[in-house]
Amino acid sequence: MNRITGLILVLLAAMVPCAVRAQVVTDSNWTERVKTVVLCRNGVELEPPVLALGSDDRLLLRFDVLGAETESYRYRIQHCDSHWQVDDMEPNEYINGFEEEPIENYNSSFTTLTDYVNFYQYIPSRYSRLLLSGNYVLYVVPQDYPDSILLTRRFCVTEGSVATDAIVTAPYDNEAIFQRREVDVKVDNNRDYTGEMLPPQLNPAYFRVVVQQNGRIDNMRELEFSGYDRGALCYRHRKANLFWGGNTFRYFDISNIRSAMYNVYRIEEYGGEWFALLKPLEDRSRGHYVMEQTLNGGMKVNVWDRNNKQTEADYVQVNFVLPMEYPYMNGSIHVVGELTQWHLDERSRMEYQPDRKAYTLRLQLKQGYYAYQLLFVPIGEREGLTATLEGDHYETPNSYTVYVYYRAPSDRYDRLVAVRVL
Repeated sequence: MNRITGLILVLLAAMVPCAVRAQVVTDSNWTERVKTVVLCRNGVELEPPVLALGSDDRLLLRFDVLGAETESYRYRIQHCDSHWQVDDMEPNEYINGFEEEPIENYNSSFTTLTDYVNFYQYIPSRYSRLLLSGNYVLYVVPQDYPDSILLTRRFCVTEGSVATDAIVTAPYDNEAIFQRREVDVKVDNNRDYTGEMLPPQLNPAYFRVVVQQNGRIDNMRELEFSGYDRGALCYRHRKANLFWGGNTFRYFDISNIRSAMYNVYRIEEYGGEWFALLKPLEDRSRGHYVMEQTLNGGMKVNVWDRNNKQTEADYVQVNFVLPMEYPYMNGSIHVVGELTQWHLDERSRMEYQPDRKAYTLRLQLKQGYYAYQLLFVPIGEREGLTATLEGDHYETPNSYTVYVYYRAPSDRYDRLVAVRVL
């Protein structure tokens, strides 16, 4: 190897950590063996994984790994910036204790056709405490292969150092008022704040306000500062504040594998596995809005005839079918919700089968209740559209989460000063 080649290899090696650090971290399962990952506050399902700085609350991480053999895993925590990229903070700056610890709790499945091991762990441990607000990413890695990532999950720690007022209202431009909603935000001083961090200065140059609709990551919006209201910062009446209403989430129930339940056409055992065929999906874009209570894309593990749903619920190959005479040539259709980690990727993409004249998708899911939407993604676009197959209605009870970040010139990291759920 000559000197020039050696220099090139050294430069490439130096660039690799920078490239990894610059990547945006998402909730992802990095192997098909990992299933049914849940990260929630105090073990309360369907709540966003948000902790209050200085509180005694903890997160419960729970996941399954397919297979009968028990392996050892560890988790580690890293601090991120407001764009969900790993920042330059050192572990001893954001955690008092260990940033990496073993996952000690696990149980093997019992009386199921599909073997799996259910792992769970409260985070941070009783001997550790998170010191900074902001975004965090949780990595789970094998004990013997720490560079091989099993799964990643995002969570937040908030200071509550500003008061945040947010409302969902009609669009400011009076266009498509029956299909869209507007989310307006106001940020003010929190006079009840008694934390250790200095209260933020109400300078719009230091703030970043982000709004998320349900659990979607493809249409998250950064709001634009629009003016002051009695000294408070206002973020309203701008294009980024507008969200399409979508429709009530579709859902199905596979809690009982002995007989078909809601929106399940048939369920049966074949070749040592359970298979469920959902009722054919419909194009709802031209239908009237019908109000129903669903989980807004969430999931809930449940089993009717067993005592322990975590280890006695079985896995089912769930088949989605969307009849359609001809395929879309200008985009793809995706099944989106917690069951696909809200990703618009190959795992959530439905494939068109000409012989059946239908789009199909198969997902291996644990027994329980699931809510989802069908999003159409035009070629070259990153944001999915609800109008194509779901329709858009202003009455849809979507959930909106407002994240308020703050970084003054003297700060070394992005503080999360408030989180508001609507």
